[in-house]
Amino acid sequence: MSTTDELEEHNSTDISEDAIWEQYPKILDFLLIDRTKTTPRKIKNIIWANENYVKFGSAAYAPTSEMKRELITGAMGKIIKPRALKSTETQKKRTRDKAEVFTPTWVVKLQNDEVDKNYAQDDLETYVGRKWLEITCGEAPYMATRYDMETGQIISLDERVGFVDRKLRRINSEIDDKAEWQRLVESAYKSSYGFEWSGDSLFLARENLLYTYRDFYFDKWSEEPLAGLFEDIAKIISYNVFQMDGLKYIIPLSEKRELVTTVQLSLFEDEESVEQWIIKPGKRVKIMNWELDKMEFFDKGVK
Repeated sequence: MSTTDELEEHNSTDISEDAIWEQYPKILDFLLIDRTKTTPRKIKNIIWANENYVKFGSAAYAPTSEMKRELITGAMGKIIKPRALKSTETQKKRTRDKAEVFTPTWVVKLQNDEVDKNYAQDDLETYVGRKWLEITCGEAPYMATRYDMETGQIISLDERVGFVDRKLRRINSEIDDKAEWQRLVESAYKSSYGFEWSGDSLFLARENLLYTYRDFYFDKWSEEPLAGLFEDIAKIISYNVFQMDGLKYIIPLSEKRELVTTVQLSLFEDEESVEQWIIKPGKRVKIMNWELDKMEFFDKGVK
């Protein structure tokens, strides 16, 4: 792929999963991994968590099935699209089924401006290290507004209003040493979190954050980031932007209901069957505490 082709790819609203796989195979794995379920022995990916793709395969694309590389590349490389590029019918269906809506960029700006004005006097280190969380983040416009959620048009760097955008813009304006720039950018990403139910939206959010890094890097240094630096950011994103049922702090669809039948004896020695639904708790989500370099339950201190 030529440099021109690479730039066009990076500036596209719909990022090509095939291009990521061809150039950075390890990064695509990072964008799909579920850090809560993954162990040293077994890697687990985020799940689809919706029925929007079952027409492509009732088992592989089932809501509880993992999103795997081969299911979103090659012949299937165009199935995941930003909301703005989906058909009107699909958008309406997702709104009905999962209350999925988009937030206009001007609303994101107003709300983030209101929070951000409290930090106007922060020194750079404090500012980039402030912890922000976007709940039910969808494609993460409050974190990074690469494109307009309504039109799908790419937004120029100076007009992006996400809280990660704001951190990176300030780093670009104040830092001219590459090593220090990278250190502060990693700090910015480590302090920025988001969670989402649907696997496809979560995957898009992770892509948006990754290519936001690329955009600000290129704007500052007029060159593409080295693969190793790209991988470092992708790894941080895979920990900080995670899949979760925001009401129960668990992996979506991991809670199980089981019908149990018990036999009871009556006073007249007749047996009576009693059915009861038993709820088995879902898997609690973990996130990375970067200060301690360890995984902790998200709901620690909440319950």
